[in-house]
Amino acid sequence: MAGHIQDRWYKTETTSDGKTSRVKTDRHGTGMRYRARYIGPDGTEKSKSFPDRQKRLAEQWLAHIEADMSRGQYVDPRASRITFQQYAEKWLRSHTVDPGTLESMQSQIKLHAFPHIGSRPLGSFQPGHIREWVAVLEETVAGSYGRTIYANVRAVFSAAVDDGHLSRNPFSVGSVRPPALDARRVVPWAAERVFAVRQAMPERYRAMVDLGAGCGMRQGEILGVAVDAIDFDAEMLHVGQQLKLSRSKPVFALPKGGKVRDVPLPEPVADALKVHMKLYPPVEITLPWRTADGPKVTKRLIFMAPGGNHVWRTSLNEEAWKPALVAAGVIPAPETKEDGYAAAREHGMHALRHFYASALLDGGENIKAVSEYLGHSNAALTLRIYAHLMPSSRERTRQAIVTLYEAAQHSPR
Repeated sequence: MAGHIQDRWYKTETTSDGKTSRVKTDRHGTGMRYRARYIGPDGTEKSKSFPDRQKRLAEQWLAHIEADMSRGQYVDPRASRITFQQYAEKWLRSHTVDPGTLESMQSQIKLHAFPHIGSRPLGSFQPGHIREWVAVLEETVAGSYGRTIYANVRAVFSAAVDDGHLSRNPFSVGSVRPPALDARRVVPWAAERVFAVRQAMPERYRAMVDLGAGCGMRQGEILGVAVDAIDFDAEMLHVGQQLKLSRSKPVFALPKGGKVRDVPLPEPVADALKVHMKLYPPVEITLPWRTADGPKVTKRLIFMAPGGNHVWRTSLNEEAWKPALVAAGVIPAPETKEDGYAAAREHGMHALRHFYASALLDGGENIKAVSEYLGHSNAALTLRIYAHLMPSSRERTRQAIVTLYEAAQHSPR
């Protein structure tokens, strides 16, 4: 057995005639009686105390330690006592990802994990604790967002296993599952709504609707589109950057997921951009690249705020987009000025991307091309979101077989 067990109530003394006897210590009858001790892999002594009448438990504990060491699954008890919050905060500080992604992860874990599981020691986690937390997550956030939070918390536990704080990840069992996805399907806007919102937008921002509905661009990509991204002769639009915030500071960065892409530029969208650039000549804007302290880059942006600076997303949404939604009858007008506009998450500018995808699919474009133009990570993601919008193949199937039969009937035997 690894280590040994010390009985702190008795000690062995040697008499003058060389005989040994057990005598009571000053601690007899008080405190924990047995102290199980062993030397850990790092060469330092570890111990755990047990009360009277629990020597067998102490022996079992030491046997368990010995078995874990032999299997390579040993975890230092002190390392397992660190709480989830303590470890997660340390891990996040050393996690090397895009600053915007890191900021989002920090916010998600702080808001949705720390209040529920933050104070629990890592070594005490069982799959049941994770299942209970997932149940809370399903009640408080939408399924897709909940899955993102779930994945980030799972990553923290995986790192804790790698760093020797846990012998196994409590997420890695069959009974622990991510939050269920929303049953709601994407319902694309009708063309009438798109053009009604476009007409209601301030003139200086109207062409944003054309880029969203006609090229499938995300809001940040629209805000960051520059003159050199537009090739009117080749009728192509290069989506190579976005305008985003990094630690509350505006920066230029690659599109989401780093998916740089070229998108066909339809003639009506090209015409709208030409008119816009004539009315509102592009202005050079210098911002850091990727992070707030990144290298400065200068771009001639297509869209500018009235004061001549780049467009802030929050200002655009509150001062232009939501009023346009009200004018088009998409959301109700606020009852008072103090009330503000109703939440419109499902009617954000992302709705224009859904319209774009539905228009391409309805026109017969293949899912791989749609995925490429949207800048998705893969076609499977696009299919998962928009499969229900794809035209039914049943009539094409019937017609294909009919054509074969008719050809066979009219051919010589």
